[in-house]
Formats: sequence, C-alpha cells, structure tokens
Amino acid sequence: MRNLLAIYMKELRSYFVSPVAYVIAGVFLFLSGYLFRNILMQFNFWCMQLSQRSQFMQGGMPNLNLNEMVVTQFFGVMDFIWLLVVPMLTMRLLAEEKKNGTMELLMTSPISTVEIILGKFFACLTLYMTIVALTLVYCGILEFYGDPDWGPIWSAYLGYLLLGGTFIGVGMLASSVTENQIVAVLLAFGALLMLWLIDWSASFAGPTAAKILQYLSIVAHLQDFQRGVIDTSDVIFYLSFIFFSLFVTSRVLESRRWRR
Repeated sequence: MRNLLAIYMKELRSYFVSPVAYVIAGVFLFLSGYLFRNILMQFNFWCMQLSQRSQFMQGGMPNLNLNEMVVTQFFGVMDFIWLLVVPMLTMRLLAEEKKNGTMELLMTSPISTVEIILGKFFACLTLYMTIVALTLVYCGILEFYGDPDWGPIWSAYLGYLLLGGTFIGVGMLASSVTENQIVAVLLAFGALLMLWLIDWSASFAGPTAAKILQYLSIVAHLQDFQRGVIDTSDVIFYLSFIFFSLFVTSRVLESRRWRR
C-alpha cells in the first residue's frame, strides 16, 4: 500500500506541476461551458415559444422537463468530449516511462506491477474526477434558476466515474504497448471510438451477434445512469471492463520484465 501511494502521489504531482492538467481542464471546461450555454439557450427559446402559443390556446402551458431537455442532452454531448480528452491524460502514463528509460528502474525496484498500474490509474482518475466535479457549477446554475431533479444528476455523475475509469483503463493499455505518446493517443482514441460505435453494427448483424455488439457498447450502458436508473448490470460491465484493461496492461508490463 505504501508503494502504491508513493506512485499515486508522484503521478498526481506530475500532472499539476506541468501545464498539462490546466490546459486539458481549461479546454474541457470551455467546450462543455459553450455546449451547456447553447443547450440552455435552446431550452429558453422553446419555453418562450410555448408561452406565446399558450396565449392563443385554451388550457395551460405544457410542462417542459428540465432534466430531459437540458441535463440529459448536456451529459450526452459531454461523453464525446471525454472521448477526445482522456487519451491525452493517459498517453504519458507508461509510454513516457519507457521513452525516458525509467520503466526499467520501476520494474527492477521492489514495487509490484499491480502497484505501478493502480497508482497511475488512480492518479489519472483523480484528475479526471476533479475536472468532472467542476461541471457541478452548471448544475448549480440550473438549481438557481430552475428546479432540476438531482437524482438523475447524481446517478449520471456515478456513471461518469465508471465511464472515466473505463476510458483510462483502455488509455493505459494503449500507453503500455508503445513508447511514443502520439501513437498511444491514436491507439486509445481508435479503440474507444470503436467501442463507442460498435452497437451501430448491430443493425446489420444476426440476433445473437446484435445482442453481443449492443452489450459491448460503452456508451449504451451510460444511458440508464443519465435517466436516474442505477442498474447493477451496467455497474458490473464497467468494473469488468476496467479490470480487464488493467489486467492486460499488467501482462504487457510483465512480458517486458521477463524479456529483460
């Protein structure tokens, strides 16, 4: 545990002493803020249109669901932003160690492969959740001007914790097979994009294959969280994917140890 904590603190410091964390956080918050503003303005436009129409119609104005029309849409577009951003967070985790020659020192030190991987994984996950937590400001704006249902919001954030862990696991695996950070970004993005779009092929596959392809979609399992439903099968899917990614990463590093 002491070694794991040491790796965790080292990686966390490396993020915050360099401009990487601040640039990524700034870009993400700018893009997410821009999208949130547009979605909110669109919702306000619809409300004004319905208000004007209700003056010429009998009966009251129909209710517009703030969660469905603002919160769910906002979380939906935020998925894609993280698809672009997370590979940038994970590209250096193992590839940089290999390029600088410090991976050999880690592998020959009295630190297990599992401690190395988990320390780096949790450091990256901490940075990811810190940036995600900053988006609570947008939800605070909704609370100030409206009356959102916080149940789906909190469940969506739980889903993003699991989704982020999955993205980071895949990114670490990509970073473990190369010492070039650009290659690691491209490998991680390609793998995540494939897992994002894999259920698209379900429309052209047989019944059994379609179910498998739909189940493997990493985004499809997030939809229930965004609706306020926490399904244990979705939680197990993400945890299993994280475990599988980190397990394969450990095998890649162990193979390097034995080659040495």
